Amino acid sequence: MAMDFTLTQDQARLAADARDFARDVLSRVRDATAHLATPEARFAATRPFYEQAIAAGFLQRLIPAHCGGGGNGLVDMAVVAEVFYAADVNVSLTLFANLLGLMPLFLAGSDAQRARWLAPFLARTGAPLAALANSEPGGSANYASGVAGGGTRTVARRDGDEWVIDGAKQWVSSATGWDGQGADLLCVVCRSDDDAPPERALSVFALPRQPGSVVLERAFDTLGHRAHLVPRFRIQGARVPADHVIGELGGGKALVDASFTGTAALVGVMGAALAQAAFDFALDFARRETRGGAQPIIEHQAVGYALADAKSAIEAIRSLAWRACWAMDAQTQDAYELALHSKIFGSETAVRVITELMRVVGIDSYDHTLPLAGLLQDALALPLFDGGNMGVRRRQLHDLFRAPGAPA
Repeated sequence: MAMDFTLTQDQARLAADARDFARDVLSRVRDATAHLATPEARFAATRPFYEQAIAAGFLQRLIPAHCGGGGNGLVDMAVVAEVFYAADVNVSLTLFANLLGLMPLFLAGSDAQRARWLAPFLARTGAPLAALANSEPGGSANYASGVAGGGTRTVARRDGDEWVIDGAKQWVSSATGWDGQGADLLCVVCRSDDDAPPERALSVFALPRQPGSVVLERAFDTLGHRAHLVPRFRIQGARVPADHVIGELGGGKALVDASFTGTAALVGVMGAALAQAAFDFALDFARRETRGGAQPIIEHQAVGYALADAKSAIEAIRSLAWRACWAMDAQTQDAYELALHSKIFGSETAVRVITELMRVVGIDSYDHTLPLAGLLQDALALPLFDGGNMGVRRRQLHDLFRAPGAPA
């Protein structure tokens, strides 16, 4: 199957709309949030910008068409992600975290479940939030482990016609909502059968907002993504009917793994966006700054070569990430592997490129008056979240290569 990365007419229109929105709206997020002291306050201050993104249809336009939205896959998401992430990571990640939060419904939800829970996310009003509640205190790199006391420790127990959910989660984007009482919809990964083998012990449950059942313990005060909410919270005694199981009972491991595969490809796009934003600034800086010399520093070979290397790396990230997104949409045999490469290479190369560009600019880049320090802080999260490169993503590649008959 031939690859063609030329944007369709609809995708070109989506990209143009994204650029306009990034320039007119997202560019103002930093000034509205940077001075606020707490993560909760900074997150709350992003709500008007997020509401504008919803009203402009960016969430509805990315929800898959078979679920009632206007999206045609990961390439559509990449079109928006690269533009948005370069302008502001905070509102962008809140928006895209919804798509991860809803992914179990996209992949395995019944028609009735989708009709019941997707409606607020398809409407272009309000500030709806969804989250995939998987990560837990103590780490979740081995979330499916069957070792006693390990793996997923949040439990769902059957009580008549209902399931009762208890446990702790953390690092789940926007999970406690705008008021600390819970997002509009949580897809919660739970241990539903202690006696089942690890691959059948987990299930995913839809937990619509239930004030009182979600308790915010703390919001992480993170190095980057300063106005995006990542909380630690408890789910205590939440009751859901039996028909709130998404997909098969016991099918949670496969569903979670599938949900996080697409996002791996998108992290590479995010890396390209941050590195490109850094390059754009560094190139402009090199063209106009003399640093006390007789000519702009771009005339120096060392600076020119550093910029050339940075741009080569950015183009490599972008090409790999877009190829991975295309492969996921086309469901090619190598899609899973490409998505993992996109996550690992894109995230780590973005950190390296931004660091090298800071050397081009010099000590002034260490000051938040310039954008490079903030871009580096944001980029440092990319190798760590969405399945850490060391604890999860490289292991997935290792497992892929170890499998009998694995492609070279």
